[in-house]
Amino acid sequence: MFCPKCKGMLLPKVVSGKKTLGCSCGYTSDSAVMSGGSAAKDERVEGALKEQENLPLTDAECAKCKHQKAYHWSKQTRAGDEPETRFFRCEMCKHTWREYS
Repeated sequence: MFCPKCKGMLLPKVVSGKKTLGCSCGYTSDSAVMSGGSAAKDERVEGALKEQENLPLTDAECAKCKHQKAYHWSKQTRAGDEPETRFFRCEMCKHTWREYS
């Protein structure tokens, strides 16, 4: 969001004990009161758990607990002409590791 006065970026600010958005010119937003952040964090954690439920399970040995099953997914972490990086997360201890092709 941007300041209607000077068009600068509004940044998080605490005014009278409430989190709001404010600008360096002195403007503070009355309507844009921000939450404490716990709800957003809960949504991210819940999303990650739902995401894990949708991941395929494969045979892979965890180096940490030696369990034989892990969730896996691929992601392009390097240049487009390089192969994808495969990630694994242990079903038992949730240890995460990667494997380069």
